[in-house]
Amino acid sequence: MSRPDAKGWCPGAFRPMMSGDGLVVRVRPVLARLSRDQVLGLCDAAQRFGSGLIDLTSRANLQIRGVAETDHMDLLDQLHALGLLPDDPALESRRNVLVAPFWREGGETQRLATELTARLGELPDLPAKIGYAIDTGKAPVFTRNSADFRLERTSNGELMLRADGMSRGRTVRADEAIDALIEMAHWFVNTEGPAHRRMANHTALVPPPADWQAVLPAAPARGVTAGQTVNGTLFGAVFGQLDATGLRTLITSTDAQAMRVTPWRLFLLEGAEPVATSDFITRPDDPLLHVDACPGAPLCNAASVETRTLARQLAAQIRGPLHISGCAKGCARPRACATTLVGVDGAFNLVRNGHPWDEPSLTGLAPETLARRIGEL
Repeated sequence: MSRPDAKGWCPGAFRPMMSGDGLVVRVRPVLARLSRDQVLGLCDAAQRFGSGLIDLTSRANLQIRGVAETDHMDLLDQLHALGLLPDDPALESRRNVLVAPFWREGGETQRLATELTARLGELPDLPAKIGYAIDTGKAPVFTRNSADFRLERTSNGELMLRADGMSRGRTVRADEAIDALIEMAHWFVNTEGPAHRRMANHTALVPPPADWQAVLPAAPARGVTAGQTVNGTLFGAVFGQLDATGLRTLITSTDAQAMRVTPWRLFLLEGAEPVATSDFITRPDDPLLHVDACPGAPLCNAASVETRTLARQLAAQIRGPLHISGCAKGCARPRACATTLVGVDGAFNLVRNGHPWDEPSLTGLAPETLARRIGEL
């Protein structure tokens, strides 16, 4: 089975998306980083103009939920005052840049991400969901995350550019890397890549030039999880959702000076020591880190089932990853999972080792029975 049609674009600040609880307004932090004042200001904005809930997305962006249409322009004014809308509206939607979270001030990752952001206007017109990964640490951390153009390291530490879907790429110098990326973007357009929407779809049919397939990337890094790092402490957001009140309390209690966001439902508080909190995940073995669940009904108009209460009930009962999807689009995890429950007409279908849109092994499972039956299924 093929995936049902999803939105062909992602929400932004200037072009929000309507959901069951109001507008979803996306904020794309530059370098995936917000200062302390920006975080506190974002919390205020989420409470004043939204529901008080902030989503941490799989593209390392933040989304204010529950915004009334009449409050949208006032919210934009506040985001602009906070320095969270640095682009003109035409470029804001292009800034889909994943930045490896452990970058150093003045380091190559910061320089490349800054240059790419400054030169987005030089890119040709690309499909709305096209994204970029600045993944230039010793080993790539974004291998499983969505990106079409990838700047990484080779096994001997050289900088390389790789088209998504290809196992190999080309070495580049740091001072020519963004030029090479822009060249690759024009190749994508000139070879009818936009018809295929994403780079991996395109390279499966139209391989890049041979000299762009010369070197292998370094082996992927081990997975990042909650806990202390040299940069500060990583906290987990259950289902990728941040409560503005809880986030403000955490920022002030840890005296964190900045926050870096990741695509793994984790956020890094710079300089913060680990603290006990019931609002966020602090243990790397917390079973909720292995559960994906979309907002579900009534927050999403496409969903017919509530998802997250059930996900909390099942988290400790399931061995391995669990995905609970309000519909077959699978927005929270658009890839295969060992156990997937898919909402259909108020009940759930069970998919084993597949995607939400794959053929289920069981259908019509009543939500109220799943907590006690999941071990039998």
